Amino acid sequence: NPATPTIAPPSDLITPGTLTVGSDTTYPPQEFIDTATNTAKGFDVDIITAIAQRMGLQAKIVTAKFDTIIDDLSNKRYDVVISALTINPDRQKKVDFIPYFNAGESLLVQAGNPKNIKSVADLCGQSVGVQTGTVEQTDLQTASDACKKAGKPAINLTVLQDQTAVVQLLATGRVVATYQDFPVTDYYNKQHPGQFAVGGSVVNAAKEGIAVRKGDTSMFNALNTAFDQLKANGT
Repeated sequence: NPATPTIAPPSDLITPGTLTVGSDTTYPPQEFIDTATNTAKGFDVDIITAIAQRMGLQAKIVTAKFDTIIDDLSNKRYDVVISALTINPDRQKKVDFIPYFNAGESLLVQAGNPKNIKSVADLCGQSVGVQTGTVEQTDLQTASDACKKAGKPAINLTVLQDQTAVVQLLATGRVVATYQDFPVTDYYNKQHPGQFAVGGSVVNAAKEGIAVRKGDTSMFNALNTAFDQLKANGT
């Protein structure tokens, strides 16, 4: 119940009474802008809102750019970040994480999979869309290097800021596939039945985490306790 908080709020909030949350709101179903209400929606938004309520706070979602979101958190533009952030060693050097979700990567292709794309190894010489700053961009670059090492043409990457625009590349035939977290792939398949398909299986499963500034123990402990309570009571 938002009216009966169970956890004392952190002492270093940007705005008293508010949990200011950075999120790249172009990544449905985890975070996106509902055009009917012009508000942020998605299950990341639901989770962080429920966590904020446990501390007697209002969650304020601030739209951020994914490739700078961690640096912006470090520079105190947000209290926390929730944005489908895969936990990896590079990011762990900059922020601390509260794991909340396990996701892998998958390819979105045209309906019927006309190019018979089953993995990134099938993308040599092909055009592929991906969002900047993601682990998928890094993995595609690694796959492209492997293509060249095998004497095949490199993967032609189109890298955009906005995941919605990335999928639009596929919808308009400018790329043969896009690469993203599997919930996003599944979401677009559900929203556009008959237009897209999944290319191959889900790979590289890894935990995603809520990011907190290094050394911000007050924030980390409050969020971690709230999340544990939400798991324990079934929220």
